Order: sequence, then C-alpha cells, then structure tokens
Amino acid sequence: MGERITGKTKLIGLLGTPISHSLSPKMHNEAFAKLDLDYVYLAFDVGNEQLEQVIKGFRALQIRGCNVTMPNKTKVLQHLDQLSPAAELAGAVNTVVNDNGVLTGHITDGTGYMRALKEDGIDVIGQKMTIAGAGGAATAICIQAALDGVREISIFNQKDAFYERAQQTVQNITSKTNCQVRLFDLNDQVALRREIGDSAIFTNATSVGMKPLETFSLIEDPTMLRPELVVSDVVYIPQQSKLLKMAEKQGCRTINGLGMMLWQGARAFELWTGEEMPVEYIKQLLF
Repeated sequence: MGERITGKTKLIGLLGTPISHSLSPKMHNEAFAKLDLDYVYLAFDVGNEQLEQVIKGFRALQIRGCNVTMPNKTKVLQHLDQLSPAAELAGAVNTVVNDNGVLTGHITDGTGYMRALKEDGIDVIGQKMTIAGAGGAATAICIQAALDGVREISIFNQKDAFYERAQQTVQNITSKTNCQVRLFDLNDQVALRREIGDSAIFTNATSVGMKPLETFSLIEDPTMLRPELVVSDVVYIPQQSKLLKMAEKQGCRTINGLGMMLWQGARAFELWTGEEMPVEYIKQLLF
C-alpha cells in the first residue's frame, strides 16, 4: 500500500458504525491495485452525530467520494447537493461522488442485491418476496425488485420511525411500477407466517444477525420456513447468520450478503473511477 500512495492519490471513505468488520476496504483497495489506479479506500467510524461535520470535511478536502452504511444512509441526504433518480425514489444513499465540490448521492444496494440473486441462479421475477426491514438497504432492494419485475412484495417492520418511511416506499412503488406492495407490523407473527407461506423468497434486510446482534434471528419459529423457500440475508459477517443456519436445517436454499456487497461495490467503484471493477479477481480474494 505504501508504494502505491502518492501526492496525487485520491481518497474514498466508508462512513458507518460499527465499521471495523467491513470487507469493503479490502475489496476496493485490492481492485485499485489490480487496475493500477491511484486511489485508497479507508473506513471511518462515523454515526449520525458526526456525519454533518465529516461530510463538510470531505467536501473541503476534495475527497473523491464515499460509501455510507448503517446508520447514516438516510441522514446523509440532507448534506448532499443532488441525488440520482434511484436514490431520490429510495430516500437513501449508500454512495457519494464528489465532482469538483458537488456531492451527488447514489444508491447501489438494490442493483447489487438483484445482481447477486441472478449470479446465484435465483429467479424471483414475476414472483412474491417478503422482506424484513425499512432502512436504506431494505428500501433500495424493494424498489429495485419492483422495477425489475417482482410481482408482489410484503414489507415487515416495527412501528418505529422507519415504518413511516416504509409507507412512503409503498406509495412510490405503487405509483411507479406494476408491483403490488403491502406493509405489515413485524410484531404480527400471524401475518408474517402467512406472507412467507406463499413467497418465493424471504429476505432479512435488517442488522439483526450482525454484531452485536449475531445471536438473534427475526424468525424464531423454524416452521415458518418451508424447504421450497429461498432465504436471503444482507448480513455477511458472520457469513452464516442464525437465520441462515435455521433455514438450512429446514432444507431452504440460502444466500448471504456477500454477493450484494460485491455487486453494489462494483457499481460504486465504477461511479468513482469510471472503470469496471475486476469482479472475478475480487471474488477469488473474498469468497
């Protein structure tokens, strides 16, 4: 790394908390080195309280861009100059590009998730999805799934601040696509069982299953998971969350968040550098 850094090296950051577990620095720095690009990617432990000052600092220092992860994906919007159409629709950002002081927010989580399913041979187009969560990643997944042709989506979330956001997501999807989408209280276990029961895929798009919640699962009753169901998790550390372990025992096909992390990162990499990430090379390193 020391041999690559020069006086012209461009910095890209990752803003979130907790953040030390992230594979993104390894993924991007290895890709930069492979393509001999003069960039470096660093992780910064930043929560909502510090976010405004950090973004101001990034702008002043002419940082090329950053990734934004939990809990900052929605909070960051108020500190940016403009949004991509997808980010505006989702109301969340996971990638920021700095073009001469103009900060543009993008959302690549949804495209990354759908590409990961496709690469794994999982076809959910024309079928029903049930998803838990209403944060930035969950919203991006729902919107991209609807745009790509998923027939029906059932969203489950606790009745907290994100529940109101999910109501807006339902309106956005309904007005912009032909997908049927409904919102439910996550505490309604009867509804959760019913909606999972006729879904092709169930997705956990919350942080439950990731540190410090690695001993928990949103699904506590394994009988909710029939063998024909695909169970996916945006969590990738641990690579097999408690939910995925339970699903595997039930005979379900499972997919963790590594593929989504890879493909959303590949799109962000292209936005910053104008180059395609060497995905097959990165796969070999990370997987």
